[in-house]
Amino acid sequence: MEKKTIDHLLRSTWQAIARMYNEEASKYDSTMATGFALLSIDPKKGTPSTALGPKMGMEPTSLSRLLNAMEERELIYRSKNPNDGRSILIHLTPFGKEKRDDSKAVVLHFNKVIENALSPEKIAVYFEVMNCIKENAQNFEHFTPTLKTQ
Repeated sequence: MEKKTIDHLLRSTWQAIARMYNEEASKYDSTMATGFALLSIDPKKGTPSTALGPKMGMEPTSLSRLLNAMEERELIYRSKNPNDGRSILIHLTPFGKEKRDDSKAVVLHFNKVIENALSPEKIAVYFEVMNCIKENAQNFEHFTPTLKTQ
């Protein structure tokens, strides 16, 4: 058996999760990205569009397409930010709030399934390991690995 790298396991696990969420979202005529956006928008105050991209880890062009599609489906609406006339707030419509609740239920159910499959100690270790990986990735500086010569 070939040893897998840490990033390979992360990538393949995330792909499996994304596939699962997209399959579930398709039952609601939606996508994982739409569900994630619904969960990222403050249901009471709305969220500045400029804060949504970084919060979701999306590029502006992709986010713009997603928001346009969500607006067409009447999940969101846009309004001027009263605190900053240059920015736009993204708000959930009543239908968007309903779909947000659906998305939240799916995420919470999946988390419960994992929590039931693992001990609290293993979950604590998981968070410790993932935070370590995240911190190292955020602080990563380009390097050239030392190659062994024979």
